[in-house]
Amino acid sequence: MAAPARPDLLQRLAVETAEREHAGLLRRLRTVAHVDGPWLDVAGRRLLAFCSNDYLGLAQHPALIGALTRAAHQQGVGSTSAHLICGHRAEHAALEEALAAWTGRARALLFSTGYMANLGVLQALLAPGDICMQDKLNHACLLDGAKLGGAELKRYPHADVDAAARQMRSRPGAAALLATDGVFSMDGDVAPLPELAALCTSEGACLMVDDAHGLGVLGTHGAGSLDAAALGQHEVPILMATLGKALGCSGAFVAGPASLVDGLIQFARPYIYTTAMPPALAAAALVAVRLAQTEAWRRERLAMLITRFRRGASELGLPLLASTSAIQPLRLGSAEAAMKAMRNLQQQGLLVTAIRPPTVPAGQARLRITLSAAHQETHVDRLLAALETLRLPAQAS
Repeated sequence: MAAPARPDLLQRLAVETAEREHAGLLRRLRTVAHVDGPWLDVAGRRLLAFCSNDYLGLAQHPALIGALTRAAHQQGVGSTSAHLICGHRAEHAALEEALAAWTGRARALLFSTGYMANLGVLQALLAPGDICMQDKLNHACLLDGAKLGGAELKRYPHADVDAAARQMRSRPGAAALLATDGVFSMDGDVAPLPELAALCTSEGACLMVDDAHGLGVLGTHGAGSLDAAALGQHEVPILMATLGKALGCSGAFVAGPASLVDGLIQFARPYIYTTAMPPALAAAALVAVRLAQTEAWRRERLAMLITRFRRGASELGLPLLASTSAIQPLRLGSAEAAMKAMRNLQQQGLLVTAIRPPTVPAGQARLRITLSAAHQETHVDRLLAALETLRLPAQAS
């Protein structure tokens, strides 16, 4: 008797892709030919972009380019190996020390991406029988990390500390970790960090904060949302942040007590089995850290532009979400409405990304507007004028 035919995995993937295209949710690549600050050359057109995460305008800073070039001449391009073989260079060590000092943590450990950092932490810490509470709006890598670790994953309603507490208390005696974004990547608001820290302290749980969108932007010296909330290593023992947003580079790090870093070196598979980031990139990131610390005017300028944009949007009655960060979401509801608005803005020379399901829940498609210290006031005014032409209905946040 012949064995039953197996499903064709590539055909199944093709069907799922076609279904997504039919629903108007297909993701497409956009090739950028040239970058000049907030200006991008795309398909022969020069567009003013409001979709980059280069919050401090550092990605093209001459000092970063110079540091990267010098280190590349000295060390070459690739690190050629994992950190634990022969890939860990002096540039990596210097950057880890600077990041730990900046964030007020004992140690820091570099990862190649933020996604890998979160997978590594949660996979190393969690085990079957543990419980992991997460905000429903957390980044996908935090959710995937909890699944990889094998813990029971419970997702509480956005920013609902009481719900998180009920979930935590439903499993008394279980090892517990609560993970949250510091600044939420799609809504732009800040997590209730002091309240979550107090909950974890009272319940004996571990708190982890992904501050990818807070580092460099928030806090007196730009050390992020935990700095702004005056929360140290004791209250928040696990901090993850990225180097590819406000710092204008690429990569990520985890910071916390020495026991955390020592354990990750032993057990975080995405760290152990991945080639280290190029040493030249670490050298550039170190310069970015210093600039973020010393050039406070970048944060001040960004804050001014955020205020200017929100004031103008309020005057126009635009349906902005309640965000005071560089991420300013304009919720439009349907994916079709968001795509139509994106195309309209592009016709006016502006590049703003439409965010659709499954990245955000159904019915919550939006324009994800991001501001940068590289923008000028006239750029913000031009964006507001273009948004006014869309004649969007006012909507409560």
